[in-house]
Amino acid sequence: MKILVCISHVPDTTSKINFTDGDTKFDTNGVQFVINPNDEFGLTRAMWFKEKQGASVDVVNVGGPETEPTLRKALAIGADTAIRVNTEATDGFAVAKQLAKVAKDGGYDLVIAGRESIDYNGGMVPGMLAAMTDANFVANCIGLEVDGTNAKAVREIDGGKETVSTALPLVVAGQKGIVEESDLRIPNMRGIMMARKKPLNVVEPVDTNSETTTASFEKPAPKGAVKLVNADNIDELVNLLHNEAKVI
Repeated sequence: MKILVCISHVPDTTSKINFTDGDTKFDTNGVQFVINPNDEFGLTRAMWFKEKQGASVDVVNVGGPETEPTLRKALAIGADTAIRVNTEATDGFAVAKQLAKVAKDGGYDLVIAGRESIDYNGGMVPGMLAAMTDANFVANCIGLEVDGTNAKAVREIDGGKETVSTALPLVVAGQKGIVEESDLRIPNMRGIMMARKKPLNVVEPVDTNSETTTASFEKPAPKGAVKLVNADNIDELVNLLHNEAKVI
């Protein structure tokens, strides 16, 4: 079984976010980038298939040379080969089109993408990728088993979960639950050294147009001042909630 894992290069959630050019561009200065958490869950599941069923695992990213350390980390975790599509990730449609070309050329049986990236939270790439490659698709995947050319997946739905059976080729949009946080792997020194020798192939993009553009970014409003009320002063608390906060 050939598996392709889509890797997004996203800011660490602890990074301080700023914008430039009149709040139209994201300022990358001083920002630490990591593997998108939803993608890391999917990569860990792919490693399970590699170890238990002998699958091959490739990782792919759409981005410039600055994304290569993130791909190298994926190789250190255990992926066999990394592919970087040499173009800026502009919007979901453009990214899906680039990934679809890689998936078709590689003849992959299973493509695992994160449900969404934690920077733009678009959640559109996996579904479009499935449509562009004529593959079956499972969204919000929290469980996945593969037996030959058949797969059984569990997906999260409102108020519960649903188990579905389908055939390969398959695209899944994974999230926490496809593996647990305790299953995530930290690259060890041996993995880091081996990653330096594994292939990282740079491919040129296909022609595509972005369907959306960013008009502007805006930070959330700063938190207001906090008023502390003595635990015994219920009357004051009720008064503030009623007349000032206006929540009761």
